[in-house]
Amino acid sequence: MARNTSSGHDPAELGDLERGILSIVWRRGEATADQVREELERPLKDSTIRTVLRRLEEKGYLAHAVDSRTFVYRPAESPQKVAGRAVQRIVDWFCAGSVEDLLVGMVDSKVVSRAELERLARRIAAAKKQEGGKA
Repeated sequence: MARNTSSGHDPAELGDLERGILSIVWRRGEATADQVREELERPLKDSTIRTVLRRLEEKGYLAHAVDSRTFVYRPAESPQKVAGRAVQRIVDWFCAGSVEDLLVGMVDSKVVSRAELERLARRIAAAKKQEGGKA
């Protein structure tokens, strides 16, 4: 599946419906407009669902293939990659580009515990060690 656009869209600009539809496709791995409509918690017209799916594709979040004249949408990016872009925007806006300041703020606000950060640091160190062994 080819993507029509780059992944430069700001995830903060996604609306509630777009985020809901994107979550469905991420969870399922792939979905048709009918499958998305069936899983949404509010009734919407088929044309509305198809329009939002097309816009999510134009923004670089989804891609599609055609199976017997039916568009089947798949994620073009992982939720983690999209979240990473969203967090980068927060880091730039509120922390002058400092990830360290963001992490300190998350610990101070009890969003992340020190123990979680220590586990993450160990995972990063282990990953770097493995990368070094492959060289």
